[in-house]
Amino acid sequence: MKIAVCVKRVPDTEARIRVGADGKSIDESGVKFVLNPYDEFAIEEALRLKEQAGGGEVVVVSLGSPSAQETIRTALAMGADRGVLLQTDAIPLDPLPVARALADELRGGAFDVVLFGKLAVDDSSHGTGVMVAELLGIPSVGAVSKLAIADGQGTAEREIEGGVEVVTFPLPAAATAEKGLNEPRYPALKGIMAAKKKPLEVKPLALTAAGLEVIDLSYPPERKAGRILGEGPDAVPALVDALRTEAKVL
Repeated sequence: MKIAVCVKRVPDTEARIRVGADGKSIDESGVKFVLNPYDEFAIEEALRLKEQAGGGEVVVVSLGSPSAQETIRTALAMGADRGVLLQTDAIPLDPLPVARALADELRGGAFDVVLFGKLAVDDSSHGTGVMVAELLGIPSVGAVSKLAIADGQGTAEREIEGGVEVVTFPLPAAATAEKGLNEPRYPALKGIMAAKKKPLEVKPLALTAAGLEVIDLSYPPERKAGRILGEGPDAVPALVDALRTEAKVL
């Protein structure tokens, strides 16, 4: 079985983000970058599918700056076989140029399954995985919470409001991983050392024009300081009045 996993380098969710001098991007100085958390589920699922199939290849593909090689090495340390970096100066907000570049790389690779994280925590677009599938002309299933592959067919479960949706589809196909799909493994020391020797191909890339542009990046408005209106039942009239006249929710 041959599986591709598309991953992204993103700021740590606990990092303190500052707006850059241009007002359109973040200041990356001092910011810790990590493998996108949802992509960890995709990598783990790819490794499990390979193990269940008794062999195969897991290829990790990422798009970004040279620093993204570290992100790919993390995936290789988890157990992926090789990596490909589509090197570009910056990743646009628009997911379509990214999807086109990934699709061009994956096309002709004879992959049985292409996996993505459900979303990247830096932009939350949800769009790249399904766009790649559409460009490749293969079925796609989003936000998968359970996945099984057998006899050239896939079965996926998706959690929906009030129940679980079960989807079957032929291979090749793409899927995006939801939190809870599995429990990603931690890279062991042996895997970290082995990752340094695994092949990682770097391909310079010129992206197609983006249809979206960041005009301004700013901080959300500061929350007003809270106040205590009283204690116990005596505070109820003041609370109701504040909800009616200040918050205007009643």
